[in-house]
Amino acid sequence: MTHGFRRAFAALVCMFAAASALPQGYPARPIRMLVPFSAGGTVDIVARVVGAKLATDLGQPFVVENKAGAGGTIAAAVLAKSPGDGYTLMIMSQALAYSASLYPDLPYDTLRDLAPIAYVGATPNALVVTNSLPVRTVQEFLAYARANPGSIAYGSAGIGSAGHLAVELLRSLTGIRLTHVPYKGNAPALTDLISGQIQTMLLTMPSVMPYVKGDKVRALGTSGARRSPALPDLPTIAEAGVPGYEYTPWYGMFGPGTLPKELTVRLNTAVNKALDDAELGGKLAQQGLEVHAMASGQFAEIVRADVARWGKIIREIGVRGE
Repeated sequence: MTHGFRRAFAALVCMFAAASALPQGYPARPIRMLVPFSAGGTVDIVARVVGAKLATDLGQPFVVENKAGAGGTIAAAVLAKSPGDGYTLMIMSQALAYSASLYPDLPYDTLRDLAPIAYVGATPNALVVTNSLPVRTVQEFLAYARANPGSIAYGSAGIGSAGHLAVELLRSLTGIRLTHVPYKGNAPALTDLISGQIQTMLLTMPSVMPYVKGDKVRALGTSGARRSPALPDLPTIAEAGVPGYEYTPWYGMFGPGTLPKELTVRLNTAVNKALDDAELGGKLAQQGLEVHAMASGQFAEIVRADVARWGKIIREIGVRGE
């Protein structure tokens, strides 16, 4: 028997073993889709749009369940303890990578107990200001902040939230002094931004686009490595004078760490097929999200790299979750 034949035979055996390991008729009942944040936010929007398409393609409902709190760690803890049968999944943001360092006493290990299944896409944040603040560019914003240290209040969804870390990263690169006002969610913070109670926020494109287009707030720049197709005339923050600033939160699907590889591959294939759908891609693009299909292993590498990167940033700026 030649080496080539042995390799081919071994591959064939593995293929049949994988097929036999798949639960018969999966999915055979509704799938619970955890969302670690409140309804109406970017993660919730992604979960509902992707879940609706998967329900059509796989023939079973994807039931969205919002379990907000503690930076997404409450839902993640539920997922980590769930059976690895493919009937409890989670759509999560890059906040998963922050939480590993923000909350040192988590009841789960981020890299061991949560299985990255599929990357959905990413969207930059937009640096927005209340209309009454007399600035129209990133440079004017920085100049105003330096001339009036501490007078600009910025809102976030809470200490250790994505919006908090995004602004702290900007502050650490520029040396400006801002006043943090943590809220219980982005919605009340955005309400106060529109009314002028606070002066600025860094928000995901899906959250803020309607208010930018409706002239309720003013966008100064985006946080990605390149300009956003949703606001192509708006410069990136790095391009506008803060070299090295880049923050593009991703969104993806996770399962319990015990999820079998065969189910991971099955679900990854289903999500990637959904992302290839023009209607779904259009819905997410309208929200400022750039979709990108990839293998689960590639997504796992992104998660590992971000846990390390944000751990370093969080230690440097001295932030802890609450």
